[in-house]
Amino acid sequence: MFRFVAKDLAIDLGTANTLIYEKSKGIILNEPSIVAVRIEGRRKKPFIFGSEAKPMQGRTPEGVKVIRPVRTGVIADLDVATEMLKHFLTIVRHRSKSFIKPRIVVGVPSSITEVEKNAIKDAVRKEARGGEVRLIDEAMAAAIGCGLPVSEATANMIVDIGGGTTDIAVVSLKEIVYSISVRKGGDAMDEAIINHLRRRHHLLIGEATSELVKKTIGSAHPDYDDQEMEVRGRSLITGAPASLVVKGQEIREAISEVVAAITSAVCQALENTPPELSGDIISRGLALAGGGALLKGLDRLIVEELNVGVTVAEDPLAAVVEGAGKCLESLELYEEVFFS
Repeated sequence: MFRFVAKDLAIDLGTANTLIYEKSKGIILNEPSIVAVRIEGRRKKPFIFGSEAKPMQGRTPEGVKVIRPVRTGVIADLDVATEMLKHFLTIVRHRSKSFIKPRIVVGVPSSITEVEKNAIKDAVRKEARGGEVRLIDEAMAAAIGCGLPVSEATANMIVDIGGGTTDIAVVSLKEIVYSISVRKGGDAMDEAIINHLRRRHHLLIGEATSELVKKTIGSAHPDYDDQEMEVRGRSLITGAPASLVVKGQEIREAISEVVAAITSAVCQALENTPPELSGDIISRGLALAGGGALLKGLDRLIVEELNVGVTVAEDPLAAVVEGAGKCLESLELYEEVFFS
């Protein structure tokens, strides 16, 4: 009876966004993993979080800095990440009041270390009133969130492209047969665009502008090369505001190294999959999830280069938290998928 009224939660503590799923309700919070902090000597004092902090990127006065406490899928600044979680969980608790300690499932990258696991558990447990915390591989959670039949004796390949990492896994019978994680994702693409415009056009742009360029004209396939948009920034030659029109081909070439690293990792996973399971993947294809799955033409590129079918999750950004939420709804059914 007590578990029935408890507000159990699933959390995707991502590099780009933090999503929280409540049992029996679905996703109740989706906020950028961004915090504005005041610098007071050696101390960082967080004061604005999530969607309110995001527009401040590149626009802060002296003494204020906008940071991402989660980098490459793991907590880079534990104190700030704890304050961010505290803020988001306070919002959730305000919406869903309950005196029962919640069970919490958190998605983490497959390459996470024991130290990083403990840091995440401590941060979440501290702000969840000491409730039980379980960790699940993000790739496994994404596979479940995509609706792949992970319980069956057949191979399912999931490619989860997040902001900081790309997690690739072959799943069968609720076990990860093979997995690989590369610390390249949407953030690496943004950085590549910034560096390209700086080198070729002597134009300096910020992270927010780079992300907008990627979403607007970024692609992985030549079919989208004719797109173009005006990009505004600061000239490194004159120091004055400047703008130029950039074509899709230029951006595709700028992020090609990151895209190649992802497709190479997918190829490596296919090569290391047991022969009996390779046939399943060839016949069933692979699934793309995460924000990177929204990059135009990526599915087509994988089909052409690797000769394997590709499906994109219905809601790529929510696949991990949806999968973790399904595990939360049926803990006994998915008992084997959690980290020990």
